[in-house]
Amino acid sequence: MALKGNLRDFSTTQLLNLVNLARKTGLLVIQGQTDTARLYFREGKLIHANIGNADGHLADMLLKAGKLSAEQAQMIQTRAGMQSDKQLGLALMSAGYVTQEDIVQSVKKHMLDIVYTLFSWNQGDFQFDQNLLPSDDRIAVPINLENVIMEGSRRIQESEQLQDELPDLTSVALRFTDNPDARLRNVNLSVEEWRVISFINPRNTIKQIAQSNGMDDFQIRKIVYGMLQAGLVELARPEGMAAPAVGGRRGGVEKPPAVKRSVVERLITRIKRI
Repeated sequence: MALKGNLRDFSTTQLLNLVNLARKTGLLVIQGQTDTARLYFREGKLIHANIGNADGHLADMLLKAGKLSAEQAQMIQTRAGMQSDKQLGLALMSAGYVTQEDIVQSVKKHMLDIVYTLFSWNQGDFQFDQNLLPSDDRIAVPINLENVIMEGSRRIQESEQLQDELPDLTSVALRFTDNPDARLRNVNLSVEEWRVISFINPRNTIKQIAQSNGMDDFQIRKIVYGMLQAGLVELARPEGMAAPAVGGRRGGVEKPPAVKRSVVERLITRIKRI
């Protein structure tokens, strides 16, 4: 008999604890307000996950993890045809695009990003069906749930604090503080932070920057808050927000302004070398 309920009565943390302690094998489906998440487990370990319309294609995972460029991912998806993820992974390794470790870490990141998003869901119907597993063409990477549960619980607390600091992501932009080039030379930034910096533009909201980099609200808040504390950036009102867009603009993400172009071009060059 399937386990059914609502997150109002049985939280994500409790669900994962149940799966972990009972060493469950099967599929957990959570229907949220806007998306549906599907988590597969084998003997209490998470092995595959997808959310919404995205089916978790390997090329998408590698792109999001920064192991492939957008052009490479598009080319691979076009040429791959009906290749399974396992076949595609072997082909990419043979061609020298990625390593086995790149694939494993990208799949793990994809799954963990989904699970950590679910910790913020406080309502939604769920159902657990035993012994349902992903298709054999998927790359299954087992992840122990103990650390996931602990990290998820920590993120809930941290997310609440970050939301107090940056409550609105849709109507706030970022701008560099004075002399950003000198400041950036003295700070060690992660690949994700460099990518955020490359999209800083008076017209881009923080939410748009997050979407362009495949980040959720927690990730972008954490990165932006760190940059604010380091004095690298300042909050600003997006240019043109008060008035309708001119010239048929669709609200897409803008490239960095010319005044900062030399700085940002160097940053992008450095990202490509990482």
